[in-house]
Amino acid sequence: MNFKRVAALAAVLGLALLGAAAQAQEAAIRKNLGDRLPQLQKIDEVRKTDMAGLYEIRIGTDLFYTDAEGNYLINGQLIDTRAKRNLTEERLEKLMAIDFASLPLKDAFTIVRGNGKRKLAVFEDPNCPYCKRFERDLHGVDNVTVYMFLYPILGPDSTEKSKHIWCAKDKSKAWQDFMLRGQAPAAANCDTAALARNLEFGKQHKITGTPTLVFADGTRVPGAVGAAQVEKLLGAAK
Repeated sequence: MNFKRVAALAAVLGLALLGAAAQAQEAAIRKNLGDRLPQLQKIDEVRKTDMAGLYEIRIGTDLFYTDAEGNYLINGQLIDTRAKRNLTEERLEKLMAIDFASLPLKDAFTIVRGNGKRKLAVFEDPNCPYCKRFERDLHGVDNVTVYMFLYPILGPDSTEKSKHIWCAKDKSKAWQDFMLRGQAPAAANCDTAALARNLEFGKQHKITGTPTLVFADGTRVPGAVGAAQVEKLLGAAK
């Protein structure tokens, strides 16, 4: 008798049984939650967490937790007290990351400072006061290429200003003149379909506020962070 072969077959069978059990458990969780909470949107993913008996339920980028039978649903954060890690936050960061290569760079204009080696994409609304504060801080960051995506979500006037900036002969100058110096962009007309595409891209990736920053490693940061934090994230994204 070839004991090694028997052991290998047993291991394969064991893995198959475990896989079947995991699939059955996932199916039970999906069915029970779906039947009991019909208002719950379609579940995209069910996976075990680091906590025994606790499962993560993912709906889009929203996270919930449940037991093995779907008898309870928890809306909150999972924290590893030993490692002092917020596991929910870490998971969300991965889910919210945007592959830099997937960015439609043709729908952005660039601002290059210094050697421009470092890369940063930013989604901004010209009427966003936080964006203007962020722009003042970003102006002090050197050796970077900024891909600026006009993202007018604050109303019709934001759309009009964005159109004028996009259609300007020098988009970068028109943008900085307005954001840093308060000089309104001159009226201009051109094909502004890029703005609609930016809004659609943002909708797909749940970009709900401005500014939103995307670094070369996919890290996504919402809000007006300071120059020191931008430098730190640019360094980490190499």
